[in-house]
Amino acid sequence: MDIQVPARLDEIKRFRFAGKGPEVVADIIGNYGYDGELLKIYAENTGPVVHKWHHYLPIYDRYFASFRATPVKFLEIGVSKGGSLQMWRTYFGPDARIFGIDIDPACAAFDGQAGQVRIGSQDDPAFLAAVVAEMGGVDVVLDDGSHHMDHIRASLTVLFPLLSMGGTYMIEDLHTAYWRRYGGGHGRATNFFLEVQQMIDDMHHWYHGQPLHDADRAASVGGVHVHDSIVVLDKMQVHPPTHSKMGR
Repeated sequence: MDIQVPARLDEIKRFRFAGKGPEVVADIIGNYGYDGELLKIYAENTGPVVHKWHHYLPIYDRYFASFRATPVKFLEIGVSKGGSLQMWRTYFGPDARIFGIDIDPACAAFDGQAGQVRIGSQDDPAFLAAVVAEMGGVDVVLDDGSHHMDHIRASLTVLFPLLSMGGTYMIEDLHTAYWRRYGGGHGRATNFFLEVQQMIDDMHHWYHGQPLHDADRAASVGGVHVHDSIVVLDKMQVHPPTHSKMGR
């Protein structure tokens, strides 16, 4: 992950699953009803470490499945041990253009294995723009970086306008929005979920008449999906709502 900040033991370790191998598979199938191919890819990983919350796998598949077996341009913020990029390569297929970014220079060792790796910070606008230019555009962004509120906002500000129409922007590990050490906190103005609420308000501005929080973003946020610790934004051209009647 980009700029790792150690969490207190009671923040992360209390959620750790005690089982391994088949027990992990059984937990994901039993609790979330998911037994898709991404579970198989994850469970059978014998390469670099991949660390995922169990409920993320069906969410990934829900929003990323339509990009499989296409030349999707996929950018992951946060490379960590390199295993995630390998998982995405297997999942999306050989035609995908996969890039990962991380602030840790050691992650350069993974460059060219499952995708391209570039070293830099997720809150550096010039760096982010240069990576997207090298990619030839971007269709999917997965922010698994520092999980710090300022960095999440900085990346979103730069990358969402560069995202292709019909693209998907996913931010994960947003439990940190409630942790002060990541710049969040329950009820605090810096909590990213308050910005999500503003996006929802902007999406419904037709009905309340209040000023837009971000007019440029509002013109292309067609959907806001909130899951446990994950927010997904659909990018599409937004049109004024209309309705009609058909039939007798």
